[in-house]
Amino acid sequence: MIDVLLINPGGRKKIYQNLANTFAAKEPPLWVGLIAHYLKNKGFKVEVLDADAKDLSPEEVGKKVNEINPLLTAIVVYGQNPTASTPKMAGASPTAKMIRNYCPETKIIFLGLHPSALPKRTLLEEETDFICQGEGPYTLEALIKVLKEKGDIKKVPGLWFKKDEEVLFTYPAPLIKNLDKEIPIMAYELLPMDKYIAHNWHCFENLDERSPYGVIYTSLGCPFNCFYCPINTPFGKSGIRFLGLDKVIKQVEVLVEKYSVKNIKIVDELFVLKKDRVEKFCDSIIKRGYDLNIWAYARIDTVEEKILEKMRNAGIKWLALGIESANKDIREKVNKRLSKDIFKVVRMIKNAGIYVIGNYIFGLPDDNYETMKETLNMAKELNCEFANFYVAMAYPGSKLYEYALKNNWKLPKTWAGYAQLSEETLPLPTKYLSPKEVLKFRDNAFYEYFTNENYLKMIKEKFGERVVAHIKEMTSFKIKRKYEC
Repeated sequence: MIDVLLINPGGRKKIYQNLANTFAAKEPPLWVGLIAHYLKNKGFKVEVLDADAKDLSPEEVGKKVNEINPLLTAIVVYGQNPTASTPKMAGASPTAKMIRNYCPETKIIFLGLHPSALPKRTLLEEETDFICQGEGPYTLEALIKVLKEKGDIKKVPGLWFKKDEEVLFTYPAPLIKNLDKEIPIMAYELLPMDKYIAHNWHCFENLDERSPYGVIYTSLGCPFNCFYCPINTPFGKSGIRFLGLDKVIKQVEVLVEKYSVKNIKIVDELFVLKKDRVEKFCDSIIKRGYDLNIWAYARIDTVEEKILEKMRNAGIKWLALGIESANKDIREKVNKRLSKDIFKVVRMIKNAGIYVIGNYIFGLPDDNYETMKETLNMAKELNCEFANFYVAMAYPGSKLYEYALKNNWKLPKTWAGYAQLSEETLPLPTKYLSPKEVLKFRDNAFYEYFTNENYLKMIKEKFGERVVAHIKEMTSFKIKRKYEC
């Protein structure tokens, strides 16, 4: 009998609408892979079902779970970025119902960022027996042992459960003590590695080479405390833990040599943090002579000119920057303090031959029409090779969520409403604008940026006519919005 089946739930169409088919990525689920590796090493029989990668409906998942008939089914609601966990509940919730329907014998547990943020609510509202609050590996290990041995459930760390209709919590699970020893690599061998596809922009140099695609991690957590970000929720605090660089390089070696992967995402919330560490990583990759196309996250104030050339030589071709707002006061009121000049840093990165993804948020609490326009104008002037335009969303686990509850702001009625590109998207109001006004501005800004002549000219010069045509196709899709003006 399989001890545990780890499920990455689907629901892409609900989250991305028509953009799901051609433009969005299908990414290997980091935490599914890490937990699978951990539990395999503990001697458990583990299987993975990536419903997202295989485009499986909740009913299809339910039928497959019945075929496998695992002791425990773990629905993993981790996203690949802070905006992705709660929207995954749009697929996780119906998946759990179908599992219960087709395989009532298996025990079900939810884990991930969203369940850690709202453990009691998730336990009461979803078709599940347990909730894991925390990272997951220690909780699942102890729970499987208890289920197999009919032991004391109260000894499982980080576990929420019901007993006689009473909701109970055991005690907090400790954080993973030794990343190098316990979760040095994902269980790639359990994942459908042939199904993963890179983001469209990640492969602007060659749109025909979006697959194979892999992800690695070099650290967990973030040392910063941005008001709108829930990324540290499963860890219970801000902070960062680093994986040994030899283990990091081993991940790359496996992806390249076993799975022929060229396109790689570094999942870390903040890869470019310690200059010496980044340099050593790059030296190791350059020494091996790999031909890679890597993208990673950085902050405006953690990028240093000295290391950019080496990063580019190692195959780091894209850096994603959280710019958020052009207005310093707007940024600082959500604890996003940047100590360097945004224009200078973006220009510095571009001059090193590295492409930039600029990330912007419209509708932060003090935003008005003028400050949002200021941000859009900055985006157009920076003219990054790609841009993500988000609306401010009160994601469970963030301080912004607590602020929204305190102020009785209307929140989405469905989990899909927390997705950025769904029909049900409902952003927060600001002190001056309604949710509908914010959403309409965002969608207009997206179109204005990607149809801007200066942008398309730059794209043609760097990537050619085919990518220009690809972008025009992307902007031709009309996103359906239930709450837009």
